[in-house]
Amino acid sequence: MSSAAQIAVVCDTTAYLPSELLTERGIEVISLYVSIDGDQQPESEIDDYGEFFKRLRASEDGATTSQPSLGDFVSVYEPLLDAGKEIVSIHIAASLSGTCEAANQARDRLVAEGKGGERIRVFDSRTGGGGTGLCVLAASAAAAAGGDGEAVLARARQAREELKIWFAVDTLEYLRRGDRIGAARALIGSALKIKPILTMEEEVTPVERVRTRARSIERLRDYARQRHEAGLDGWLVQHIQDPDSANSLADDCREIYGCEPAFVSEVGAVVGAHVGPGLLGVGSVSKSVLS
Repeated sequence: MSSAAQIAVVCDTTAYLPSELLTERGIEVISLYVSIDGDQQPESEIDDYGEFFKRLRASEDGATTSQPSLGDFVSVYEPLLDAGKEIVSIHIAASLSGTCEAANQARDRLVAEGKGGERIRVFDSRTGGGGTGLCVLAASAAAAAGGDGEAVLARARQAREELKIWFAVDTLEYLRRGDRIGAARALIGSALKIKPILTMEEEVTPVERVRTRARSIERLRDYARQRHEAGLDGWLVQHIQDPDSANSLADDCREIYGCEPAFVSEVGAVVGAHVGPGLLGVGSVSKSVLS
């Protein structure tokens, strides 16, 4: 199978790719779930992030999140397989979520039932948010260019190898509450005094401690300059409830990189529940891996 139409790229909602990009590329999306005070919703059905974070701040217990069910995956995979397609399914790090495990279980069920599950390739992006999004866009570009399943998977792997993504947060409190803090745990003692810059390499990992929000944003610009100098100009900006800072950083990055972003988007409820409002991030891969 070598035609682009025969390769379906699937991701989950935590890539936070803009809806118009998903539609344009024909990327299928499976939703994770988030629950506040016992009220569980698919992330895909939450369209008012402001209201979500208002509820999150007001909740004593915070939010919990969960992966899609096996049935959620089967309901997306089965029609694609029935149409004769191969599937490359790219998801948030298995170290952070059971999403990849559920995808593999769905694949195994469809193999066992003789429904073509062997045509599904599941890829653990070993990151989250925009990093996963760039892997998805790389895969969809390879599919559009006529690559077969192995070529599309290889392109996602290449994007992940090239990827660097950094994000500044206002507080580590949400990461601490959700026990997703990883190696950044070492920062807890001084968390009230710093605006840490973190990265996502299998787990949340500290990059740098800075004292002010302004300084953290300046460091994100510096990282963008380093990536441009290294020739890695396929860039993105993401934020949580801070569109003004995101737009300002994106304008700066347009000057730094000399091109438009792969995308700029807001991180939604599932990752937001663990990071909290105020996140601002920048990341990149090579432009060639996205085209």
